[in-house]
Amino acid sequence: MSTSELSALSILLVEPSPTQCKIITSHLSEEGVEHIDSVSDGEEAIAFIQKYPPDLVISAMYLPDMSATELLTELRHRKDSEALNFMLISSETAFTMLDPIRQAGVVAILPKPFAHRDLLRALRTTLDYISPEELALASYEVDELKVLVVDDSMTARNHIARVLGNMGIMNITKAENGLDAIAKLADDAFDLIITDLNMPEMDGQQLIEHVRHEIGNTYIPIMMITSEHDAARLSSVQQSGVSAICDKPFEPQAVREILFRVLDEA
Repeated sequence: MSTSELSALSILLVEPSPTQCKIITSHLSEEGVEHIDSVSDGEEAIAFIQKYPPDLVISAMYLPDMSATELLTELRHRKDSEALNFMLISSETAFTMLDPIRQAGVVAILPKPFAHRDLLRALRTTLDYISPEELALASYEVDELKVLVVDDSMTARNHIARVLGNMGIMNITKAENGLDAIAKLADDAFDLIITDLNMPEMDGQQLIEHVRHEIGNTYIPIMMITSEHDAARLSSVQQSGVSAICDKPFEPQAVREILFRVLDEA
């Protein structure tokens, strides 16, 4: 990641605290980011984005007029900003507050105070989203891969599909839970399943167990992308026959490396 690449980034900082705004701006400037605008609330942010779409929005969780969750939800529902890169910087640690942000697809969630290396990593991820690298596989033609994406969140499904599309994977079918996925598996053959864990009707682990034991398909790669952090639950998922587990939020490079491992090296 070169200084020239970072200097070309345009960033909108949504931060009601003047002190925090100065701190974050200083960190960004140290890394060579030159184009930094700031607003103090969500409505200002939406108005600014409509006129001058940035490469990245960095927001606090609690704004005077809305939360970062509400701001991101609004942006994801607008055609002109549904794919906008978004990063949260917040001292909030509650799972119930952070999980909707993770599900909506973000570049990173950083704590206050944040480590400088984590900010750099998030900026690198932003550049990866802006100028994605296509996936190269020896065993598959990437544009012919058939992928089933399973997630109860529409924004999460769309985000994952965008990331895959940026890698050259275009043949994507979406399902909203495990039962929906089973119906689609009965009608079509897929090269890869990407699933969430926590879903209604049938969760990701139950889906994996159904594919491995009820259908008897032991060879199709199944990748799980989840915000779950319970070690016991994740260990149980590992035992069920998942091929790989990736955290939400995820970095495109991490997904690319996992796909190479489960599709090519296997």
